[in-house]
Amino acid sequence: MEFTDQDGQDFVLDPLNLEALNRCLRGLGWMARDGVMRAERIGAGNMNFTVRIWMDHGSFVLKQARPWVVKYPQIAAPIERAAVEAEFYRVTAGVAGVSSQMPQLLGFSETAHLLWLEDLGEAVDFMDCYEGENPGVVACRNLTEFLVSLHGFVLPEPAKQQLRNRAMRALNYQHQYELPLRPESGYADVAGALREDRDYCQRIAALGKRYLSDGDVLLHGDYFPGSWLRAKGGVAIIDPEFCYAGDAEYDVGVFLAHLELLHARELWSVVETCYSRPLDWALARRYAGAELMRRLIGVAQLPLRADLDQKQQWLKVSRELVCA
Repeated sequence: MEFTDQDGQDFVLDPLNLEALNRCLRGLGWMARDGVMRAERIGAGNMNFTVRIWMDHGSFVLKQARPWVVKYPQIAAPIERAAVEAEFYRVTAGVAGVSSQMPQLLGFSETAHLLWLEDLGEAVDFMDCYEGENPGVVACRNLTEFLVSLHGFVLPEPAKQQLRNRAMRALNYQHQYELPLRPESGYADVAGALREDRDYCQRIAALGKRYLSDGDVLLHGDYFPGSWLRAKGGVAIIDPEFCYAGDAEYDVGVFLAHLELLHARELWSVVETCYSRPLDWALARRYAGAELMRRLIGVAQLPLRADLDQKQQWLKVSRELVCA
């Protein structure tokens, strides 16, 4: 159903406006009895605005997409990503090893671009690992096993079209494969050699073209520490708004790249041992190289504890992986 406020304006998720929250939730039929007692913004996600709400019968999470990137309002973003994320939760709801590690989707409003999700409690993400804390073998094994379960899921034909997620892929393609290697994007002190490396740039372009191609394997699409949670029941996974059907090697490659950025390269062997499905590991490493590059010289910067020499070393690793 379409929901607008009393002035006919679109609903905007705001933890400080409990009146609007109550009116929206009642209008959507998501609140039968009590009202919202308290609300607060949670997380520091890049893409969406997320709020935890408390009612008499428990706490829940509301997540709203807006037509821009929340962290970077100057960057437009496809607002239909909310519907794609909701579809991801729906199609994987009964998939063993996937739904058990993700919050349950309780409701979705397409017109408000609003997801109503199970609250996983006071979980924290793995972003602190960039400051030097190794995620560890057990967590790495759990994260790999999630990908095995997800990639082994046979995506139903009716869901394939929406889960192509082409608009979000087009956005990510720009920031992963095009913009970082443009001279005007900055970071000349660390990126100059790569931008002048014709072989590297051609290989990145080929990877980008492959990323935009459709496949049959459902991917998370943004498998990095901000999407991994230390929850009460163990490792949990959130934020599949970049999901799409493509190469399994993409998810694995992004995973490997962030283990490298976490100074946990030794955990690559854990991933290789635990990932029990067939995989083109050379392709996964090329995707890892591209992810390293965009996280070092692209818009999506990370809280890395690294000086200029370390960043230059990682860009050399990127070249080695992409051009091997």
